[in-house]
Amino acid sequence: MAQYELIMPKMGESIAEATIIRWLKNEGEMIEVDEPLLEIATDKVDSEVPSPQSGTLIKKLFNENDVVAVGAVVALIETNQPTSTAAPIVTTPASAIEIEKTVNSSIETHTAPIIQNDGNRFYSPLVMNIARTEGISMTQLESITGTGKEGRVTKRDILAFVENKQQQPIEKPVTEVAAPKNDIKTTEAPKTVNKPAISLNAGDEIIEMDRMRKLIADHMVMSKSTSPHVTSFVEADVTNLVMWRDKMKKVFETKEGEKLTFTPLFIECLVKAIKDFSMINISVDGDRIIKRKNVNIGMAAALPTGNLIVPVIKNADTKNLIGLTREVNDLANRARTNKLSPDEIQGGSYTITNVGT
Repeated sequence: MAQYELIMPKMGESIAEATIIRWLKNEGEMIEVDEPLLEIATDKVDSEVPSPQSGTLIKKLFNENDVVAVGAVVALIETNQPTSTAAPIVTTPASAIEIEKTVNSSIETHTAPIIQNDGNRFYSPLVMNIARTEGISMTQLESITGTGKEGRVTKRDILAFVENKQQQPIEKPVTEVAAPKNDIKTTEAPKTVNKPAISLNAGDEIIEMDRMRKLIADHMVMSKSTSPHVTSFVEADVTNLVMWRDKMKKVFETKEGEKLTFTPLFIECLVKAIKDFSMINISVDGDRIIKRKNVNIGMAAALPTGNLIVPVIKNADTKNLIGLTREVNDLANRARTNKLSPDEIQGGSYTITNVGT
């Protein structure tokens, strides 16, 4: 008999940790190869982790709702493989070391540490954005005890700090005066925005937000703090497009085996627009503009819960209308059944949504 160490898998370039939502097996239960063992969640998507080995689950190393770093061992599985006396058993799979290197390389390459003092702690962009939004200074950030890998401050850590901070009375800073002057300037404490009190009336129903709704709200607030938001409306007459689609949709479905919706048509138009105006295919990183080489179109799709998720059509500019239609339908169908993988909802450079016909 041998032991196999199941590690938290790598789920995308920018993802360094995941939350265990639910264990699907109890200790002592048998598990088959590729049978789902646990459900995990990132700030992008929920997914199942299958077991690469058959055997008995003998130890869970983390509980539900624990945040686990990518590459960390989450469970021990006793396999039916015989032990060898010729060489010591290596219980850690070689891929764990490679994953650890990949994660560290990804952090260094894609997420440069934001350090504003003599410390050497790493803070993710999400943590830094929450700190800026909540008016948390670097000194306060350094004082937070991190529960992530190597003591890193996670989203859960900083949100707990914010909640505790809001419950504590605000102390006015004391300004030291070296000598009396007539024009003394004092530094005002940052203004704290108090949430308005919500009154409840008879018959009102309180519904707790699910995890994804909370994440959507957090990301929308973070987006507002990253770059200015401007809305512009331009009307376009798409009568000819609608008439062509009505005429061709049955022929298209018969010939290609796919339903032709408006979404791939608009994506094809958008791709052509991006080729002509490449500066709309950008991201903002502080005071830097990142002009994207790849045209990766995100499309909002509905989940069974009523929430939205954004699967991404990679290199959409290399696909014709048939290819776009097939990929749009495939991603939308798998979104409805929670079958999207983490890589399929990352890397978008421009996103569109359908608000209804």
